[in-house]
Amino acid sequence: MRSATFIATIAIATAVFTLSNCTVAPAQEQPNIVMIISDDQAWTDYSFMGHESIQTPNLDQLARESVVFPRGYVPTALCRPSLMTMITGHYAHQHGITGNDPSPKYNAQNNELKNAQRAALIANVDKYATLPRQLAKAGYLCHQSGKWWEGSFKRGGFTHGMTRGFPEKGGRHGDDGLKIGRNGLTAVTDFIDMSIEEKKPFFVWYAPFLPHTPHNPPARLLKKYSIDGRPVTIAKYYAMCDWFDETCGQLIDHLDKTNVRDNTLIVYACDNGWIQRPDARGYAPRSKQTPYEGGIRTPIMFSWPTKMQPAMRKELCSTIDLAPTILAAAELPQDATLPGLNLLPNLTSGSAIKRKTIFGESFAHDIADINNPEASLLFRWCITDKWKLLLTYDGEVNRYQSTHPRTEKRPQLFDLNADPTEQQNVAAENPELVASMAAQIENWYPVKERKTITKF
Repeated sequence: MRSATFIATIAIATAVFTLSNCTVAPAQEQPNIVMIISDDQAWTDYSFMGHESIQTPNLDQLARESVVFPRGYVPTALCRPSLMTMITGHYAHQHGITGNDPSPKYNAQNNELKNAQRAALIANVDKYATLPRQLAKAGYLCHQSGKWWEGSFKRGGFTHGMTRGFPEKGGRHGDDGLKIGRNGLTAVTDFIDMSIEEKKPFFVWYAPFLPHTPHNPPARLLKKYSIDGRPVTIAKYYAMCDWFDETCGQLIDHLDKTNVRDNTLIVYACDNGWIQRPDARGYAPRSKQTPYEGGIRTPIMFSWPTKMQPAMRKELCSTIDLAPTILAAAELPQDATLPGLNLLPNLTSGSAIKRKTIFGESFAHDIADINNPEASLLFRWCITDKWKLLLTYDGEVNRYQSTHPRTEKRPQLFDLNADPTEQQNVAAENPELVASMAAQIENWYPVKERKTITKF
């Protein structure tokens, strides 16, 4: 019933958009750009995606105003490499941030070496024309808040921001920036007001530490989800998703109140998935860090009221496409080295995306060799239509070994239409399809150093 209602609402919104006399911003006016990035949330955990309990009214409204890709994906299901992909437009094996930390196995007793490795990892961001770096050159004011691993906000090219970053105390993955959302949105709303006053377009990176642990929602929200028979761990997680939704509503409301919403492109995605364990704190198997749907799938939304007609799209979409699409919206030159697609023509015209296959990769949380991504390579994967193929590799895992059992020694092929939770490996019944998709993976990212632990 919920799904049918949502589809009907989209149809109504589409009709209204088509019939209304929308005021289009002047051609020379650059759009504002707001990226909203959820942190550790399953692709199912929104009411507009059909969840039976979690209430997300603000993101539901955004979905009604957006081009929505329910089959959106992140190439790597771990926050630091995933965010680095969004900000640079490159895959993890290209930008070199494959995990969250250098492996403590090799530096546990040597703080000097540990700090040198952390600094070397952060320096990878200097090699790329990040989104804020390019936008700032075009006159944008750019603000960072929330999760950010790559040093201070200035290191990534932001003109304004909250994170002090390594080597400052607490600078591992956001420090002061992690207060956003949980402690209000004043830093972001003040930045928007300043940009408007200075008559400059703005870019906002809103990546709050939500619904990420610690799952400590306000009492009013925990009470809302605490019902007989529901484990408290589940109730807390549901409440965190609701809390995150509230902050998104506050941000979008501010865009409305300041009369800039019509010429603002809002891009929504999650950095990686999360399936809450009912019996304990932490995530369940086949979610965060893994290449299964619970780890890599996310709804992706684009909303620009004067340019895009709301729609639900069936095509595959990847966060590798965000950078080229945002650059196009800002009317900046396309970087020919970016592997993703500029989706702006498809988003504004409604035309179909011609690409049929998307790719991704999984690496260990702890980076075994900061100069050799393949030392930590665990999986490569691709999805074409309903088919998904996983290939498994012998990269080193230090911590989180239980997350990556790698007990299946064959290629893993899943029919996502018939088996969305990936319970039935049908590789043996489809050898030609497996060979064809494996060749596509090899052409996308040839692996030279690691050995596959699967056999055809």
